[in-house]
Amino acid sequence: MSELSILNVGTIEWFVSDEKVLFYTGLPNMDVFFTLFKFIRSFLLCKRSKLSDFQHLSLTLMRLRLNLTLNDLAYCYNVSSTSASSVFLKTIDVLYVRLKELIKWPDREQLCKTTPMCFRQHFGTRVGVVIDCFEVFIDKPKNTLARAQTFSSYKHHNTVKFLIGIAPQGVLLPGDVVLADRGFSIEGSIALYCAEVKLPSFTKGKRQLSSWDVEQTRKIASVRVHVKRVIGNIRNKYKILQSTIPLDYLIKQNNGLTTMDKIVTISCSLINLNDSVIPFD
Repeated sequence: MSELSILNVGTIEWFVSDEKVLFYTGLPNMDVFFTLFKFIRSFLLCKRSKLSDFQHLSLTLMRLRLNLTLNDLAYCYNVSSTSASSVFLKTIDVLYVRLKELIKWPDREQLCKTTPMCFRQHFGTRVGVVIDCFEVFIDKPKNTLARAQTFSSYKHHNTVKFLIGIAPQGVLLPGDVVLADRGFSIEGSIALYCAEVKLPSFTKGKRQLSSWDVEQTRKIASVRVHVKRVIGNIRNKYKILQSTIPLDYLIKQNNGLTTMDKIVTISCSLINLNDSVIPFD
C-alpha cells in the first residue's frame, strides 16, 4: 500500500458510497454521516493532530463499528497507537456530549400518534417503556471484590450490565404500563408514578399457569421481543459491544461516567439515526 493511500484512509474522499459508509460507520448513508460531522466539527480540537477533523470522527466510528484494535487503526491512519487512542477517547467525549440528547422520551401527544400497531393490539396506548438488560464482557479485575461483583453466573465471565428501554410513547404517566422480564424488582419505583409493571407469569408454586396467565405472558412476550431486537441491533451494528472491554474504560471520570458508559450512549444515539426496527403497522 502506498503512503498516499494510507494517508487517505478515513478522509471525506475515501467514503465514496453509501455502502462504504454503512460498512465502516453503521450510519445509513453519506448524507447522515456528513450531517453528523457538521454537527460536531466545531467541538473537535484537532490542531495538533496530523489527522483531519473528519478522520478523527471516522477513526472513532470505525472502532465502534468494527471493533478494530488501536494498533490496526494506527497502521491504517499512519499514526502511533498512542495517538489513535488519544483521538478515539477525545472524540468519544465530544460525541457523548453532542449526541446524548438523541436518547429521550419525546412528547406524549406526538408519539401517541405513532405507537406501533403491535403495541396497540395488546395494550392500547398505555405502554410507556419496555426494558431489558444486556451484558458486555470485561477484563478480569485484579481486585477480589470487584472480580466477585462483576462475575456473571449466566455468562460465566466478568461483565458490566446496561439497562436499555424502548419507549413508544414518552414519559410515564398515571395508568401507564412498563413491560419487563423476570428479575426486575421495580414495582415500588413505578408505583410512584401510579403506573403498572407487567412481568411474564411465574410457574413457581403452581402446577401450571392459568389460561389467563398464559395469554398475558404471550402478549407481553410479543411486545418485549422488540427490545431484544433493538439490543441485538445495537450490538451487531457496533461490534465493540461484543468485545472484551479493557478495565481502563471502566474508570469513573469527574462527571461520574466511564468511557464505556459513553460508548453505549453513543451507540444507542447512532442507532436512533437509522430507521426504526419496529414497523408502525
